Amino acid sequence: MEIKYTQAQREQWKNDIIAFCLLTGFAFFINRGITIKGLYMDDLYLWSCYGEQSFFQYVFPIGSTRFRFIYYLAAYLELGVIGNHIDLLVPVNIVLNGLLAGTIYLMGKKMSRLGPVGFFCGIMFLLSRMSYYQIGQVYGLMETMALWAAIGILYCLYLYLNEDRGFMGAVALYFTVCFIHERYMVLLPLFFIVLLFKKKKDIKLWSCPVIAFLAVQLIRLVTIGTVSPAGTGGTDVADTFSMGSVIKYALSQVAYVFGINAGPEHLNGLSWMDSPRYIRVMVLSADVLLLLVVICFLFEIIRNKEKRGTYLANSLLFILFIGGCIASSSVTIRVEMRWVYVSYAGALLFLCYMFGSMSAWYDKTFTYRRQLICGALLLGYMILMFPVELFYRSQYHNIYLWPNQMRYNSLAEETYEKYGDDIFGKTIYIIGDSYEMSRFTADTFFKVFDKERKAEGTNVVFIDSIRDIGQITDHMLVLREEPEFNAFQDITEYVRNQKCEVEYGYYRDGWMDEEASIRVMAGASGVIKLEFMYPGNLSGRDESVIYMNGKPAKTVKMEENVVKVELETDPYRVVHLKFENNFYMQNAQEQRGVKRLAVIVNITAD
Repeated sequence: MEIKYTQAQREQWKNDIIAFCLLTGFAFFINRGITIKGLYMDDLYLWSCYGEQSFFQYVFPIGSTRFRFIYYLAAYLELGVIGNHIDLLVPVNIVLNGLLAGTIYLMGKKMSRLGPVGFFCGIMFLLSRMSYYQIGQVYGLMETMALWAAIGILYCLYLYLNEDRGFMGAVALYFTVCFIHERYMVLLPLFFIVLLFKKKKDIKLWSCPVIAFLAVQLIRLVTIGTVSPAGTGGTDVADTFSMGSVIKYALSQVAYVFGINAGPEHLNGLSWMDSPRYIRVMVLSADVLLLLVVICFLFEIIRNKEKRGTYLANSLLFILFIGGCIASSSVTIRVEMRWVYVSYAGALLFLCYMFGSMSAWYDKTFTYRRQLICGALLLGYMILMFPVELFYRSQYHNIYLWPNQMRYNSLAEETYEKYGDDIFGKTIYIIGDSYEMSRFTADTFFKVFDKERKAEGTNVVFIDSIRDIGQITDHMLVLREEPEFNAFQDITEYVRNQKCEVEYGYYRDGWMDEEASIRVMAGASGVIKLEFMYPGNLSGRDESVIYMNGKPAKTVKMEENVVKVELETDPYRVVHLKFENNFYMQNAQEQRGVKRLAVIVNITAD
């Protein structure tokens, strides 16, 4: 049977598609400048497991501290598609966040009964500074998926409460989200609250969320040996739980929802008390506008006796959802903004519901006036918070994970991005170790860029100064740390010139003209080793006279095609060497300088 759609439906779909495109475009705009070029810590470990484990071991990590097989499946697929194109991770994260914002737009439109209000909800979601982790880390996919499923549960229960549909969808999403991030097991009471409001006595409905919860716990017990959720930074919730800390962290998350950075700088970029006064004034002004929206909603509840019970039931659903998410993020050792993102999304949807309640009155003139007032308040809130969010986004560099990401982005830029596959097989010397790069990171970092995931022969060595290495060869790179910029700098050419500065007649591939002049730095032993190689027929009278600091030092008789000699000087001393060769390469295909090519000279000074 052919399904026919009305013109109004087509127009609505067109508007929704345009909204999705605009939201995705805004997601790219607001997150411009965020990049992932190199992996480290948890992200690098996630990738290494992908590269070294079988599909079953990766997706179903039996015996691990966490069992998130639905997320690991998604991560496996994502890493498989992206391959060694690490720079695509941020665009993928942005697209997913844009689609998530589009989903929130649709939910907000449904709850507010007005498309622009839903669009406001999507824009404010994307604008939030709390998205830093979802965009700027590989593990951001987990946070995005969990947030998507969590608000899906909220929306399905909202539909069931108001339209008597969506309950089983919420149960399915609950089971799903528990294996994306176990934090959201806390949402179980929402199902029973909704059933109480609906006055349902059907035992099947009451048993479904219970069965899902028990199934989750049984799977966790079998696979990881415990039902207690793991905490942050390798801790266990059961070991670190403190009621005082829970209350403190819960209050700080409430403040975050209202735009107040109630935490230390390394967790949010800039604390509330250190923020400029104009920023604090704008945040507090925006909160006043939110308060006025709440007052309008309370006035609606008081005036509309017929729907008062519905309003209170829906409000309690939103409040318990937000409170549950806050509670689940308050039981560990700290509060990170990324955990508050889902609570903030729930709060935005609650705002949409409040706005939608304004259309309940039969007096349309009064309804439009109320909607206009609330719409103006929401617009004012967005106008005030837009520069606030942009300001706090400019403080991302203070968040604890940001400096490390900048460093490893720089490491990727100065190595693979600069040299491509030629980086593989080289020894990479890094002067200094203030970044405290782990051995795992040093051994694994460059494997990410190799299609074979091996980076064979690539080795990272930490040194104190350029004195710790000899002459620079084509199989070496030298980097130095720049802590003030959280970066690395490629100084290979600088060190090459320090070790062997060419004045004329000598070339980096070892060829030397009939005459050449160079400056060479000796090593710890003070011995400079020279290897002369002549790839042709010798006359027996061929020789090279070497002058060191203007004085004859040695005459090398080329009686064989390969001749090795040594010069001695003080340790680490820079000496001037001049070569005069009485022979040249017969039938040479090129001439690089004024004189003809004569011989290949390899110089080492370890």
